[in-house]
Amino acid sequence: MSVRTATATVSTRREGLRWVVADAMALTRRNLIRYVRIPTLLVFSTIQPVMFVLLFRYVFGGAIQVPGVNYVDFLMPGIFVQTAAFGSTQTGIGLAEDLSKGLIDRFRSLPMSRSAVLAGRTISDSVRNLFVVLLMLGVGYLVGFRFHAGIVPAVTGVLLAVGFGTAFSWISAWIGLSIRDVESTQAAGFLWIFPFTFASSAFVPVESMPGWLQAFANNQPVTATVNALRALTLGGPTAGHVLEAMAWIGGILLVFVPLSVRRYRSIA
Repeated sequence: MSVRTATATVSTRREGLRWVVADAMALTRRNLIRYVRIPTLLVFSTIQPVMFVLLFRYVFGGAIQVPGVNYVDFLMPGIFVQTAAFGSTQTGIGLAEDLSKGLIDRFRSLPMSRSAVLAGRTISDSVRNLFVVLLMLGVGYLVGFRFHAGIVPAVTGVLLAVGFGTAFSWISAWIGLSIRDVESTQAAGFLWIFPFTFASSAFVPVESMPGWLQAFANNQPVTATVNALRALTLGGPTAGHVLEAMAWIGGILLVFVPLSVRRYRSIA
């Protein structure tokens, strides 16, 4: 390959990358504007996690004992991760809705990168997740939660929760593109989210669960991410927990990004 040919190839790749990024940003903006124009979407996204905070803090909190830790400090990292996980289901629902309205067909007819549609959806949902997680942080502070390890671990924890939600958004995208029906996608989303969130360390110590359930709870992404956020909240050794959570996030993205793009391309 000549130098001129190699230079042309690199230039073409850069132009292609700019094309993908520009398309993804345009669709991200479109999705975020929709949230602004329909504020009830954000309202209902925040009501559920607020209810979980109040329920576990004031109803179940007195019955759940965590040795050496204030329960609200134990609880809120689980709430952050649960909020991101539940928020990720909106990705699949949104894609199924776009399919049912024919918007995906319109996007496919445009000179637009195939991956930009999915990237735009997941990025906008990640921005929404960031807003909701920050709102939950404010609610947590009102009910007594505090970060005890400083500002840098606090910011790291928030970013880790949002990154986890982004990874789960790609799972949700694959489900939405596979099922293609809004109601069925919504039902399916809760079917797979609930076991991961409630059979985890989000709300109670794993040691309090039956032995057969501990095997699952200790070896799944929600527990890994919650444990990382909890370590960042309370202080102490954090590197191992954070690396484990990042490995789960990276592994999920490695599997479900190409699966979702392939499913999108296969839609007739």
